Amino acid sequence: MRKSWTWVKWGVLASSVWLTGCGTINTMGKLESGAGAEASRMWDRWVEGNGDIAIATTWERKVKAGITANEVEQVLKQVATERNMKDVGTLPLSKELEARTGQKQKLLTVYSFCTPATARRMVDFSPHMAAYLPCRVSMVEKEDGLWLYTLNMDMMVKMGRKLPSPLKEEAQAVRDTIWEMMERGSKGEF
Repeated sequence: MRKSWTWVKWGVLASSVWLTGCGTINTMGKLESGAGAEASRMWDRWVEGNGDIAIATTWERKVKAGITANEVEQVLKQVATERNMKDVGTLPLSKELEARTGQKQKLLTVYSFCTPATARRMVDFSPHMAAYLPCRVSMVEKEDGLWLYTLNMDMMVKMGRKLPSPLKEEAQAVRDTIWEMMERGSKGEF
C-alpha cells in the first residue's frame, strides 16, 4: 500500500509539472515578442536590488546638479503638453508632511499624467491595468540630490499579452512620453 501511494504522489507531481509547462508554453505564444528579454532584465534588476521588487519594476534618473525642482516640474509638464498627455494632478507630499509636522522635509512630489482615451482602451483590454493609472513620475530628494522615478513602462508594452492595433501604438506613445519626461526632466531640457 505504501509503495503505491508513493507512485501516486509522483504521478500527481509529474502531471502538475506537465500541465503547468503546457500552460506556460501556451501563454508564451500570446506574449509580445521580446517579452522574455524584458522579463530577464527585470529579473536581473530584482537580483541586483537584493529582492526589492520596486527596483525591478521602475526606471530612475538622477537629476543633473544645478537643475532645480521647479525646472524639472516645468519640463515634465512641457513634455506632457508637447506629446498631448494630460496633466491630471500633483501630489506635494513633502509640503503636506511639513504642514502636519511643522518640520522641513526632503522633497517628495508625485506628478500624474494621463491620455484618457488610451487609458480607457487599456482598461477595456485588461481591467487590472486600472491599478497602473494614471502614469506617475515622482521627484525624490535624496542625500546626493534630486531623483526621478516612474514605473517601467516597458512592462506594459513588451511583457504582456499582445496588444491589438491601434492600442499597441498608443501604449508605445505613452511609454515614449514618460521616457522623454524622465530623460529631459533629469537634464532640465526645455
